[in-house]
Amino acid sequence: MLLSWLTMKLMDPMADEMMAKTLTEDYPDNPFLMVTVAEKLSPRALVEAAMRAESGKELTRPLGSPVVLSPWDKILLNPKQLFQLPYPDYTQVKTQTIIGPNAKKPLKLAIPIMITGMSYGGSLSLLMKMALAKGSALAGTSTNTGESAVTNEERDAAHYLVGQYHRGGQLSGKEQLSRLNAIEIQLGQGAWGGAVDEPMPASQMGEHLRKAWQLEEGQDATIYSRMPGKQSTQDYIKMVNSMKEQYDVPVGVKIAGTDYIEYELAVIAQTQADYIVVDGSEGGTSSSNPTLQDHVGLPTFHTLVRTIDWLEANHLRERFSVIIAGGLTTPGHFLKALALGADAVYIGTIALMAALQSQVAKALPQAPPVQIALYTGKLSDKLDVDVAARHLANFLASCTVEMQLAVQAVGKQSVHELDRSDLVAVEKELAEFAGIRYAASHREGHHQTDSGQKAVWRSNQMQLQ
Repeated sequence: MLLSWLTMKLMDPMADEMMAKTLTEDYPDNPFLMVTVAEKLSPRALVEAAMRAESGKELTRPLGSPVVLSPWDKILLNPKQLFQLPYPDYTQVKTQTIIGPNAKKPLKLAIPIMITGMSYGGSLSLLMKMALAKGSALAGTSTNTGESAVTNEERDAAHYLVGQYHRGGQLSGKEQLSRLNAIEIQLGQGAWGGAVDEPMPASQMGEHLRKAWQLEEGQDATIYSRMPGKQSTQDYIKMVNSMKEQYDVPVGVKIAGTDYIEYELAVIAQTQADYIVVDGSEGGTSSSNPTLQDHVGLPTFHTLVRTIDWLEANHLRERFSVIIAGGLTTPGHFLKALALGADAVYIGTIALMAALQSQVAKALPQAPPVQIALYTGKLSDKLDVDVAARHLANFLASCTVEMQLAVQAVGKQSVHELDRSDLVAVEKELAEFAGIRYAASHREGHHQTDSGQKAVWRSNQMQLQ
């Protein structure tokens, strides 16, 4: 009590002086000026300006951009109650997912939620990679090497491992590629604005990582803007087809979403790839700079809609499985992405947060929780792998049940039966772009123009008669 009283007595004159200056002084000498400056520039711009002024180097912002332009919250699923009944048992709603069904060894998953590429070394610690692998295995889904190599630790912990054949070359050769359940040729990433150089100095690498990447002591590593040795679009087409000829597992191509998405898809369509990964600008990463994250690329929603529309318009939808990535965080996001045409979704940042769960207390308040997860994190050795794996598996199980319940309400028996007729948008321009109904337009029953809904209406009328 005495300490509290003394503290208040000391603070009272300072508070009085601050209040007096705030209410009486002109702006140049008024502390309230910082409030107006922050409103004009934004607190984020102020802090990032200070960081740039201190270092003179590019910033590295973990976990992606705060700029979210995908309008997921302006789209809703359409439940049915009387004219068509809900599905009778949500536990029987199917979630099984196949990536690359035409491959000799398709990737068969229990759920349409996959762990995206986050690399050991360039992004995450080995312990966190093991936790993601174990958690995904418990949930019956896959994890992804990211721009790294196949390590024994991750391979042993994962049930299904997707490996990125990427622009740094650390994952290549039959010894590594033959250990994968799917091969993902990584040509771009949403959080990096596509494909740019990503250097990593030798001073940041430990011995285990250096051996995994097969580097000499003191040798730097670089993820390049293009595959080394590839000089033309035709070189990339040949590379994909060569990979497809050598391996029985699904072979896919990953690109970042941009306003040239249709041009990029036209190139992929000339390959024998089994699946396509499109990564929107809201995707996360460990170290790209704010300019690439905030100002380059195409939002995830727009990337997905345009990808599916182009494939359907060119009669190619059945040839390719489509995985969408970039800022997807909730079961609602996942369902809406599936309804728009995706076969599966990749998650990254939200998977990390779920895995860390109560272990964030090991970092807070002295350090941000990412210090437990990142390869360069000061607390990376504090992660309990089994606890993190269990929390990730619980998160995925929870998401799956919520998705099943929503699909039950919509009146369907599989998450893969969802389509755009199951969606409605509250903005007219958004509805027109995505080819879904606008919430402010009335349904006209059997007079409506949508042929699919017309058939449903007639079927239900016959049942009533």
